[in-house]
Amino acid sequence: TGGAKGIGRAIACGMAKSGAFVALFDRDLAAARTLAAELVAAGFQAQAWGVDVSDEAAVAAAMDELVALTGQIDCLVNNAGIAIRQPSLELELKDWNAVLAVNLTGVFLCARLAARHMVKRQRGCIINTASIMGLSGGGLYPNISYQSSKGAVVNLTRSLPLAGNTAGWRIQVRGGRAGYHPGGLAALIALVKHPCCMHACMY
Repeated sequence: TGGAKGIGRAIACGMAKSGAFVALFDRDLAAARTLAAELVAAGFQAQAWGVDVSDEAAVAAAMDELVALTGQIDCLVNNAGIAIRQPSLELELKDWNAVLAVNLTGVFLCARLAARHMVKRQRGCIINTASIMGLSGGGLYPNISYQSSKGAVVNLTRSLPLAGNTAGWRIQVRGGRAGYHPGGLAALIALVKHPCCMHACMY
């Protein structure tokens, strides 16, 4: 998700080069289509969907279309995110809700809907992009809604495998830390065991 630009674009390109069919879910459909066309022109497999990850029906429809096209979902990268930088005393509720809808609820919705497809095959991988701000609770600028949402993603990542309570799961859930990335193009995603990068499997 959020695959058209920045970290999402870097991940999408890397996965395409590794041989994956890349499904680009992004609110910016034009940008997602541009990247998909570039990947296809380079000999890789990709397709774009215009998806708001906070819209459950839209996510479900896109995933159903993807499964109809490819037969399966092997890996979900929950990367879509937004930030509205305002001091906490000035941040409006609508802006707080907008950030949490994408950064937290969107991660939950996409993980739940993708896992339903993965469970049928009893395998899959879910990667949630968090942030060092999810641990520090602060940064160089006021960004309380973003920091709070990413802290919640850390614990959501810890909780998802344990909350599955569904026999037959073989789904890995991992978290990645995103550091500062000038221009959004140089992405460092640490898929390692770390307090904010929990890896768990349900068997």
